[in-house]
Amino acid sequence: MKAIVASQYGGPEVLQLEEVQKPTPKANEILIKVHATTVTVADFRMRSFTVPAAVWIPARLALGITKPRQPIFGSELAGVVEAVGKDVTRFKVGDQVFASTLTENFGGYAEYKCLPEKAMMVTKPNNVTYAEAAAMPIGATTALRLLRKGNIQRGQKVMIYGASGSVGTYAIQLAKYFGAEVTGVCSTSNLELVKSLGADHVIDYTKDDFSSREERYDVIFDTLAKFPKSQYSKVLKPNGTYVSMAKLSTKESMDNLISIKELVEAGKIKAFIDRSYPLEDMVEAHRYVDAGHKKGNVVISVGAK
Repeated sequence: MKAIVASQYGGPEVLQLEEVQKPTPKANEILIKVHATTVTVADFRMRSFTVPAAVWIPARLALGITKPRQPIFGSELAGVVEAVGKDVTRFKVGDQVFASTLTENFGGYAEYKCLPEKAMMVTKPNNVTYAEAAAMPIGATTALRLLRKGNIQRGQKVMIYGASGSVGTYAIQLAKYFGAEVTGVCSTSNLELVKSLGADHVIDYTKDDFSSREERYDVIFDTLAKFPKSQYSKVLKPNGTYVSMAKLSTKESMDNLISIKELVEAGKIKAFIDRSYPLEDMVEAHRYVDAGHKKGNVVISVGAK
């Protein structure tokens, strides 16, 4: 099968298209024919090994000392079940699924991937494409988890910093679903996108310092972990809540993924896809994400649409 392989850390050029052995599912696994995957900021950090100093040593031990321990990246995917192990009961051949592979040795950058049936995986909503489904398992569930951590309530004022990224685009929609009044903070070029996703107000951080505004918020969600809580305290209500990607654990929840699927099926949230590339153009896709101008999600087409 074809796969994108990284034999060393470095720039996008370390990603090479190669022929590798197609995996065979174990008794408790399913074999997925991958139709779509994504390029996330996490993939960029894995490839280049640009991680925060505080987690440099544990990250190096987990990912590989001198080179990637798992050379096939890709932490999200959507595809079709091609084969199942003898003990599998949750899925059957032909099921359309989407999944996070964060705790399953990644592997989305390939034509096939084996996953345990208990992995963070559910059947794909019928009203979205494989590309849209592949862009949901991490960004959407992360936004949901952190908004719930912020105990968001109907009628509250919520500010989302980094509103045009993958997590941010979902956070806007979810906060509106929960009944909040949403202010999105982004750059000039992304103002219309953020408005289109439901934000009641937008702040252009290139022209307006949010910390000097008179408005006060019940919940502030920093999707970029860009500022300390002290920076936001100026516009946070006395009993307000601050949540940040900086304090996000890697623990995932099947319940959150199921909730996202239900909200997508109900038409309450959707994936925003910035750009789509074929598997063969993975280097170019990584270069685009590296530039830091990604809006929403960047998707890689691996197989059938």
